[in-house]
Formats: sequence, structure tokens, C-alpha cells
Amino acid sequence: MKITICGSIAFYDEMLDVRKKLEQLKHRVKLPPFEVKNEDGNMIPVKEYYAKRKAETNDTSWIWDRKEEAMRAHFQKVEWSDAVLILNYDKNDVLNYVGANTLLEMGLAFHLNKKLFLLNNVPEIGCKEEILGMKPIVINQNLTEIKI
Repeated sequence: MKITICGSIAFYDEMLDVRKKLEQLKHRVKLPPFEVKNEDGNMIPVKEYYAKRKAETNDTSWIWDRKEEAMRAHFQKVEWSDAVLILNYDKNDVLNYVGANTLLEMGLAFHLNKKLFLLNNVPEIGCKEEILGMKPIVINQNLTEIKI
């Protein structure tokens, strides 16, 4: 299968590990970029960009240009895929965290009739009903459960 991994950039190390495991299972995998251009056009690690983004207070910063680029690029990866795998680990004291951007990616995949796989159970968050309505398949960290 062609699988796009979605989730918080805070989980990027886990994304790399899951990609390796999925590729061992013969899937083709895409995930968010490893690097992003900074304000000078130089490439910086995505986790460094993530830290800068979380600290940004200026609504007109270069940060938001890169955020738009990253969102559009990842939407294209969702379009390319047969399925998306949501890595929903614990974050910010939320079990099985799904953030707003990931919810947008899930919504796009749902709209495009892609299979949705959730690594862990649906989180107890404000958009739980929307997630349940998209009917993701919860795989309980068992990557062999990902199949068409």
C-alpha cells in the first residue's frame, strides 16, 4: 500500500521508526519533510522549525509561510496515498493526542475515501465525535493490521 503518516511533528522520531517498519512490510511510505527553509532560505531540521513555530508570536512571520507550504505538501501526500496512518501518541497530558492539523489531514483523507488507520485509541478530546464519524480503524500499534 501507499501510506502517508500523519501526526504532530513532536512525534517525528517515531514517524521515522514507523516508516522503517512499514517499509519492511513492503509498503511505500511518505511523511512530513525532514527539513524546512528558514527565514534566510537555508534548510533547518523540521524539529527546529517546530520549536520556532511554537514560540512565534508574530502573525506575519515567515513561519506561517512555511506552515502553509508544509500543509499543502502534506495534503498532496494524502492524495497520493491509499491510506493514512495517524500516529496519535500522548502529548501535552492528552492520551492519544490528535491535533488540529492532523484532524485536517484526516478530514481530507476521509473526503478522498482513503482508509484511515489510528495507531492508538480515539482520544478523549473536543473533536472525538468527528474522529469517530470518519470511522478510523484502530490498530493498537500493530502495523500488520494495515491492509486494504
